[in-house]
Amino acid sequence: MRLILSVLLFFGMSLELLAQSDTSSKRLQDVVIYANKFPTLSKNIVQRVVALTDKALIQQQANTADILTASGQVFVQKSQAGGGSPVVRGFEASRVLLMVDGVRMNSAIFRAGHLQNIITVDNMILDRVEIIYGPSSTLYGSDALGGVVNLFTKQPQLFKSNITSKKAAWNVDGNLVYRYGNGQNEQRQHIDINIANNKWAYLTSFTNSSFGDLRQGNKRSSTYPDFGKRFFYVARENNIDVVKDNSASVNIQKLSGYNQTDLLQKLMYQPNENTTHILNVQISNSSNINRYDRLTETSKGLPVYSEWYYGPQVRNMIGYKLTKSQLNGYFQKLTTNVNYQHLEESRMSRRFKSNDKEYRFEAVDMVGLNMDLLHQGKSSALNIGVESYYNNVGSTAYSNNIATNVRSSIATRYSDGPTNMANYALYAQHTQFLKGNWVLNTGLRLNSVQLNANFKDTALMHFPFTDANQDNTAITGNIGMAYNGAAGLRVSFGASSGFRAPNVDDLTKVFDTRTGYVVVPNKDLKPEYTYNTELNVSKTTSTYSIGASLFYTWFKNALVVDKFKWNNASSILYQGIMSDVYATQNKAKAIVYGFNVNGSANLTPNTILAATYTYTKGNYTNQKPIGLNTALPLDHIPPSYGRIGLKHELKKFSAEIFTVFNGWKRIEDYNLNGEDNEIYATKEGMPAWQIWNINTSYQPTKKLNLSFQIENIADLNYRYFASGISALGRNYVVQARYSF
Repeated sequence: MRLILSVLLFFGMSLELLAQSDTSSKRLQDVVIYANKFPTLSKNIVQRVVALTDKALIQQQANTADILTASGQVFVQKSQAGGGSPVVRGFEASRVLLMVDGVRMNSAIFRAGHLQNIITVDNMILDRVEIIYGPSSTLYGSDALGGVVNLFTKQPQLFKSNITSKKAAWNVDGNLVYRYGNGQNEQRQHIDINIANNKWAYLTSFTNSSFGDLRQGNKRSSTYPDFGKRFFYVARENNIDVVKDNSASVNIQKLSGYNQTDLLQKLMYQPNENTTHILNVQISNSSNINRYDRLTETSKGLPVYSEWYYGPQVRNMIGYKLTKSQLNGYFQKLTTNVNYQHLEESRMSRRFKSNDKEYRFEAVDMVGLNMDLLHQGKSSALNIGVESYYNNVGSTAYSNNIATNVRSSIATRYSDGPTNMANYALYAQHTQFLKGNWVLNTGLRLNSVQLNANFKDTALMHFPFTDANQDNTAITGNIGMAYNGAAGLRVSFGASSGFRAPNVDDLTKVFDTRTGYVVVPNKDLKPEYTYNTELNVSKTTSTYSIGASLFYTWFKNALVVDKFKWNNASSILYQGIMSDVYATQNKAKAIVYGFNVNGSANLTPNTILAATYTYTKGNYTNQKPIGLNTALPLDHIPPSYGRIGLKHELKKFSAEIFTVFNGWKRIEDYNLNGEDNEIYATKEGMPAWQIWNINTSYQPTKKLNLSFQIENIADLNYRYFASGISALGRNYVVQARYSF
């Protein structure tokens, strides 16, 4: 079956950049994207960029991470139902930059492991998602080693009245949405209202989401008949931890549910066609979210934990954006974005039958400034910009005896004294239009990153130092050529560099990623660098598109977690357990390479067949000790993955049947010291899988839209690589949208 899929992918359906809202093959040259900060025709971008604009794909998912999964364009890892960690070209978490409305989401405590921050952006109010593949440090700075996931929320819409009057006319419109899915008792309610006249517009959006325990698929391979089954869970009865039997409902992943609320408020003022002011307020707050994978761990036949959960995940943002066009002088356009974010996350854990419950709290205040200027000439375009982000980090912790209510001190996750991190950058991106349909892209960026961390209480961990400081400067750049043939042939080749400065998580973290394994701080870290080359080839006509992307990335000074000595000891007592000591270290040089083929074909004017397939491989070689040249698997490298979908659209009805699939991730390809989580896989690794889904939508009137989905039709039991929770089984979803 996979051979057939591969043949179809290579010979019938490929497009370097597919805007998935279309039911006809839109010419590649006509697609407008925002990868260069300003609206740009895709033909002028050398890097591969995918724009997701299909509203059904974006808004008919449980959360924003699921958009990427359903698109087949990005691999996503999950450790719990309330999560989702995008992997772009073998890079994940702090090595992938998340942006929302032009604001950097990556904070100083973004970890190298798996993240769930992307779900704090409400997909119900998203307008589009852009994925920029490969190092993007020229325009986006540190962290964009694997690429950028750009999220754009809906903009307020002005009301242009035809009534001739000195008094502005006001208009009110909006949407009411209800969504229910039985696979995890998903219930979501959403409302957005746009109030506007010809100069002012107010957009308010509110979404309430509730998810119960996730039910995994029942159809298992005979080779792994018990994989993922939830045989037990822990409850507290009469002040005693009790193991509860769940054998009667082993597919219900107990304690995996959570709730979330999201609020967005935008105010737009447009005094004239050349000036726009936007005030952007976003608030996201979740309930406690159990770390499901930790709650399934056992030791000597008993649960390891009675409790392990993330506290409410909070993301508060306020931003102001000024856009001006048709300026006098050399530059014609200007955008300025000033923003402030307050972020909170916390972790609570208690071992089985222990009365000591540990609490760790992190708070980050982040202030950002971006300013970009654009010059557009007849034969060239120049974008120059400046960027600055400042992070202030607070980390506290304590242990509380739940029987006596007596508190005691424990090690904080990060440095407990004054800790801050600052990013400053100056950059320029130039596009030159050459003769013969050639386009030249060049860019250069000067980066400066400072970090200052202080450790106030050093007695618990017997710290050999009291502070950790970094001052890193780096120059990154890109160069590439694109040929846009008149017959729809497009070829582009580019080289780019990326860099990532160690952040507070890398430098100061104390944490046990699993029992008997503790990560300690290492103040001697250096920045990571990547050097990337890629080749993109595509052929686009009015009826089909076919193409491919190849990439090869050199990874220098790669940060990997490896064995370490803390005060000359290779093991220490941590949380009452003698644990092996590990630390993040610049110990590797690595390579990551792969290819992607994706595209579309119009079978009829209303029917489109679209597909994507991605293969990635990565390994690293230890630089120390000298003489060790054994290549080891790099962590975060996903198995091959892809999607094939057949969509038919009529005036009032649309339907799509599609398959999403992953290849095998063999255990010999796991990084056993990294973040691949081999303990949550089978002894042979993570098995390959393929599921089928169907989406339908019916619009009986202009104001009412009804949709029905069946996910995982065959009720297959499967799990994404590196994930600690099994995916949804058969899931029936109904959604109603009323527009007014």
